[in-house]
Formats: sequence, C-alpha cells, structure tokens
Amino acid sequence: MRLDKFLADCGQGSRKDIKKMITNGLVTLDGAVCKSAQTAVDENSDVALCGKKIVYEKFIYLMMNKPQGYISATEDTRKKTVLDLLGDEYKYFSLFPAGRLDIDTEGFLLLTNDGNFAHNILSPKKHVDKTYFAKIDGQITDEHIKMFADGIVLDDGYKTLPSRLKILKSDENSSEIEITVREGKFHQIKRMFDAVGTHVAYLKRIAMGGLYLDESLGKGEVKKLTKEETEKITGGQNGHNQNALQ
Repeated sequence: MRLDKFLADCGQGSRKDIKKMITNGLVTLDGAVCKSAQTAVDENSDVALCGKKIVYEKFIYLMMNKPQGYISATEDTRKKTVLDLLGDEYKYFSLFPAGRLDIDTEGFLLLTNDGNFAHNILSPKKHVDKTYFAKIDGQITDEHIKMFADGIVLDDGYKTLPSRLKILKSDENSSEIEITVREGKFHQIKRMFDAVGTHVAYLKRIAMGGLYLDESLGKGEVKKLTKEETEKITGGQNGHNQNALQ
C-alpha cells in the first residue's frame, strides 16, 4: 500500500493533511525521512510520524460507557451523537456504533470501523447475547421469568425469541432485574415489560456476548478493545456466540 494510505488507515489525519506532513518531512520510514506519499509500505513497515512509531491498525474496536442524552448515530442535525464524545485521536477512523442504544439508555455501546465485525454481532442468525440491567416500575415474579423464557408477544403481534430474566430485587412497587436477549427489535426490552403490565424506568446495557462493561469507565469514556476482548463478544473468530441462550 502507499505510505499515505498506511497513515490514513491508522487515523493519523485526512489524506490531504497526511500528504502535507509527508512533504514537510515529518514522516520517517525505517528511520529515514520519506517525502513521497506514494512510497510502497506494508503492515509491518517501520513508520514514524513526528518521531512517534505508528503501528498499522486498520480496524479498531471501542467500548463506550454511553450516557443518557446521546443518540447512537454518526451525525444528527438536532441531537448530540455518541461520536461527539470521542477525542481527536479517533477523529479520522470513520467510526460508527455497532447497534444502537436509545437516547435514554446507558451502558455498553461498541464503536468500530469494521463493517464485517459489526454485521457478525448484529445479524439475527448469529444470536449474540446482549445483557441489560433495568429498574422496573412494578413487581417482577417467577411467573415473569417463565413468560420471558417462552417469548413475549409485543404490541405489533411479534413474539420475541426466548430471553433470560434474573430478579435481583423485587417488591410490590418496583424491581431490579437483569435480562439477556439475543435480538434487537425497536425498543424491544421496554415493549416486553410494557406487554406484561410493567414499565422500564431505567435501562443500562452491561454486556455483549461474554464481554462485560468495564465499570471503571466514566460515562462517555471509551477504551480500546483487544482481540481477546472482541472474541468474547462473538464467542470466537467465526462470529458465533458459544454462550448464546439455549
């Protein structure tokens, strides 16, 4: 690949800016200044920008602790998007949210520029589990656990796939639960609880596949995921989640 593409893939700036940096002698290849953007390099080339070694990294995967008040989109004319929370170091990676969380839902949102990976975790055929913590207005009982395991009929007549419901605390007025689903219909969890006569007062995604939200992340903060962590989401390189609901 060309040197300018190498640096662009690594999020070091726009192609125009990168060409200027190369022309101005800010880029070295194997320790020597290189002023030609067309110079051929590969993923293992020793490239440095302003003295800092650049490790080739075409695709990145970020765990965000999404706060309320931001939409899961790349741009919007009226509302703030999750990309508005990112620092300048991620400006040129063309990141997008893999899936969505409602504007009032918090927690684990995955941002990436890897379209194939996003497809793997979002495809209904893959059945990647998503686990949420929720506060519910109303009492959740063991009977609800059975109902959710069988599937809930939503307001449009659609019956959801089986889901796993765990009661953390419950009384006649309110409950705290964890729920694991493997599909992502519009407002699905809220509609599931509405369908059984209760109401979701607070919702937070805490896990995707086998990877849990890093609770040390403040709201709006991100961390870069390792290969091992991304494989916890998919259950392995084939994109199938081995821990999916049975």
